[in-house]
Amino acid sequence: MQMANSSIKVEIVEQLEHIPSEHQRRVLNFVRRLSRQKGVPGKQLLPVAGTINSDDLHAMSDAIEAECERVDVNDW
Repeated sequence: MQMANSSIKVEIVEQLEHIPSEHQRRVLNFVRRLSRQKGVPGKQLLPVAGTINSDDLHAMSDAIEAECERVDVNDW
């Protein structure tokens, strides 16, 4: 993990001071999620490649397209 430029850290802290604690908590949770290592190497997934049938793949693709096109204007 690479350390952020100190001026970036300072600016982040300055900006955090101007937002309500509820939003500060959301920022903290977001940063924690960013810093976690996710997933597995693709090599580990090769044994399951091709195991989902095409009907299920189409259903998943349709659901993603339908749901990802929505925008919640009340979400931050």
